[in-house]
Amino acid sequence: MDTAQRTELLQLLARESYFERDQVTLASGRSSNYYIDCKRTLYLPQGAYLAGELMIELVIENRLEQIGGMAAGALPVTDAIIGAAWRRRISLTGFFVRKEIKPHGLQQIVEGAFRKAARTAVIDDTITTGGSSLQAAEAARAAGAEVAVALALVDRGEGAAAAFAHAGLKYVYLFTAEEVRAARAAQASH
Repeated sequence: MDTAQRTELLQLLARESYFERDQVTLASGRSSNYYIDCKRTLYLPQGAYLAGELMIELVIENRLEQIGGMAAGALPVTDAIIGAAWRRRISLTGFFVRKEIKPHGLQQIVEGAFRKAARTAVIDDTITTGGSSLQAAEAARAAGAEVAVALALVDRGEGAAAAFAHAGLKYVYLFTAEEVRAARAAQASH
């Protein structure tokens, strides 16, 4: 993994995506005094490029054939990785899981370039307890995927690893929330 790119993305996440508040409610329902909004970084060209280039390494290491997760959290990170796969000529498809089936179109819960029987990772930008990714894994498995891995850009270290282990998923992430917090603190002191 390119350590210069990893450092660059960490600095970008710390500057663009890290927020401290008295109380923030997370997707897990838990409260926190900080929030990491990865979408603010992933929707910058530099952030999307770096996240894709770094996360594709995790895809390669884990021999994944497709990635996806819950809309909307997984969308920008999935898209960034799919772009990196194209640049490197790696065969990889992406998908997303809807919270509910829409009443028109193909009326599917799993959308995108989903492939049955493909070695699959569920993905999210920031993971706390893993609930959203486990929901995505259940939907992908029900649709016929071989879900083997859970991927995250940032792990908050609040129970996801144990939840994924219990579900039989290998868990791999690029950063810990503590790394992002430390990088932000270092930026603030300068």
